[in-house]
Amino acid sequence: MNTYGYIRVSTRDQNEDRQFIALHELNIPAKNIFTDRQSGKDFERPQYKKMVRRLKKDDLLYIKSIDRLGRNYGEVLEQWRILTKEKGIDIVVLDMPLLDTRRGKDLMGTFLSDIVLQVLSFVAENERINIRQRQAEGIAAAKAKGVRFGRPPLPLPENFREVHKAWRGKKITLQEAASMCSMPVGTFYGKAKKFENVRQSKIVP
Repeated sequence: MNTYGYIRVSTRDQNEDRQFIALHELNIPAKNIFTDRQSGKDFERPQYKKMVRRLKKDDLLYIKSIDRLGRNYGEVLEQWRILTKEKGIDIVVLDMPLLDTRRGKDLMGTFLSDIVLQVLSFVAENERINIRQRQAEGIAAAKAKGVRFGRPPLPLPENFREVHKAWRGKKITLQEAASMCSMPVGTFYGKAKKFENVRQSKIVP
């Protein structure tokens, strides 16, 4: 039997030390600890996939908490089934002692573990959904206050007005106008329309 540990943090800015310390205290070999730094929305994670390929029947996998495995309710349950039923390994969730497949392998123990797993998986996904909703609401509120997101628009080149006038006067083509302003054709056309709309709004009372 080999012992493994799995660590996941959502971004490269988050610190995985708390998870690593917990696994290190279990004397898991460093080469058997796999770390992914990405979202838990699915299982398209390179280190997780590498670990699963190495897992053999009767191996033991430790994770700090169920949301480190993933945050998608359905996929967490499916991965748990694959690991425990198809791969034949045991899993221990350190923050939830009831989720220890080494214990209670009778019908009642399995039933209780399944219920706890489903509840925790649902909570993890619900939290992910709530985070996304709070982010969307925060962005919407900021936009309503006039906060602008993304890169600020680049200022128009100094010759833009002159080139625009020549283009609208049919003295040069759209391609020539864009080239003179060092812009792609689509960019020049979009800025020309915006320039005209702003100018028109200043004329109309």
